[in-house]
Amino acid sequence: MKVYGIQLNSEWNQKEVNFKKVKTLLEKHKVIKNSLLILPEMFATGFNLDPPATMAEEPQKTENFLSHLAKEKKCWVIGGMVKPEETQKKGKNCSVLFSPQGQRRLTYTKIHPIPMLGEDEVHVRGNKVKSVPIEFFQVSTLICYDLRFPELFRSSLEQGTNLFVVIACWPKIRIQHWSILLRARAIENQAYVVGLNRTGKDPNLEYGGHSMVIDPMGNVLVDGGEKEGLIEAEIKKNAVDDWRSEFSAINDYLIS
Repeated sequence: MKVYGIQLNSEWNQKEVNFKKVKTLLEKHKVIKNSLLILPEMFATGFNLDPPATMAEEPQKTENFLSHLAKEKKCWVIGGMVKPEETQKKGKNCSVLFSPQGQRRLTYTKIHPIPMLGEDEVHVRGNKVKSVPIEFFQVSTLICYDLRFPELFRSSLEQGTNLFVVIACWPKIRIQHWSILLRARAIENQAYVVGLNRTGKDPNLEYGGHSMVIDPMGNVLVDGGEKEGLIEAEIKKNAVDDWRSEFSAINDYLIS
């Protein structure tokens, strides 16, 4: 399966502008049918912790864009957004997945909003990692700070996960942690890991980019560097199956 990632420099709280940027970045690239296209955490607004701003016209506005994009490109699409949580008057930092038919197939809520940035004060916590089939893969999505909690990845193995997608707004100052942790999650789970980060700056932070596709042995297949743009890689389910068969750490974990 072909995987594409858009390493976006999101304009601060400018949804229509960011939708247009995504379209523009895709104009020069042919996206293969039934492939997977990934956008960063909160791609339409940037990492804005003002729920009235990020939740304006949501979830319809961003979900409609992602649904139409999936149908137009005839591919699977994952993107990050903030959804309203009306009972608590807070937001939910989510990743949503749409099928090539434009149907929403998965919503995952970030389990670990990052306290040091005050995210836990405005976004409610999720409670479960979810998994869904995409072509020959079983896919789980996680968000940014979740990457630091390996038990979340372990918990999804019993669902058959062999491809993890981590969308993020990961700061440049800690970008070395990003690359090390992504490779660690791939190695310890003997699975593909796609880390899709944003780049550029907002009023509060500078972001590190370096979106990556990593194979089940921890090899980096592609690294997006720091510039805005598109990454792509081919991933193969038999690479997971063969490595898990040859070196059976995951099987030993699942039967322990």
